Amino acid sequence: MLLIVVALLGLAVGSFLNVVIYRVPRDESLIHPRSHCPACGSEVRNRHNIPVLGWLMLRGRCADCEAPISPRYPLVETVTAALFVAVAAKFGLTWELPAYLYLAAIAVALAVIDLDVMRLPDKIVLPSYAVALVLIAPAVIAHHSWQQAGRGLIAAAVLYVLYWILAALPSGMGGGDVKLAPLLGFYLGWLGWSSVVIGAFAAFLLGGLVGAALMGLRRAHRKSRIPFGPYMLAGAFLAVFAGAPIADWYSSLLVPTV
Repeated sequence: MLLIVVALLGLAVGSFLNVVIYRVPRDESLIHPRSHCPACGSEVRNRHNIPVLGWLMLRGRCADCEAPISPRYPLVETVTAALFVAVAAKFGLTWELPAYLYLAAIAVALAVIDLDVMRLPDKIVLPSYAVALVLIAPAVIAHHSWQQAGRGLIAAAVLYVLYWILAALPSGMGGGDVKLAPLLGFYLGWLGWSSVVIGAFAAFLLGGLVGAALMGLRRAHRKSRIPFGPYMLAGAFLAVFAGAPIADWYSSLLVPTV
């Protein structure tokens, strides 16, 4: 039942994230005007605003001008729902669940925006610090998890310093990456230091692999700008879902069992 409820919530949140992804980089209001076709300006009818099903009913075209509607809209909704279900399956009905569902939501929005405009908007990243602290507070109070919270804060500081140093290097990290790093550090630090290390390492590994593949396909060269936010977020969630097994596997390589 929890996974069904969370899946439906994820579809609804994903529908809202489509608005965030389109409007935030353009500095437009998230409230007014109502959802409308970018081509003809006609408002989207309520029956067509149903996540995924609305796009299918319209067959991917505007009901008024028949301009094509990108399949990215239902894809964002589906990915958000799937990520919500995965997070709920990982944490169950716990005090931490809302905090990590929120991280999943902003991860989808930030990844797509960074791929679109190569920017991680402050309007999403900076308020997320306060939201994360508020959402994790019930877990701290309920379980007296002060050590986990402190570890999260220390991990946030460590990743901030690391990314700040990298940003100071020639062709280093962007300012948005530096601002996002402590937020991810806090979430990963709550889970453990192994998650922090794996999440940080995975970001660079994934980014390097994709960058090498793009250069191999001649879609990029050494000086090409590649958005790093999606790899930071992907690495963080890899650590959330598989941090412990990866750490155990790596430890077995260092200290093989007899």
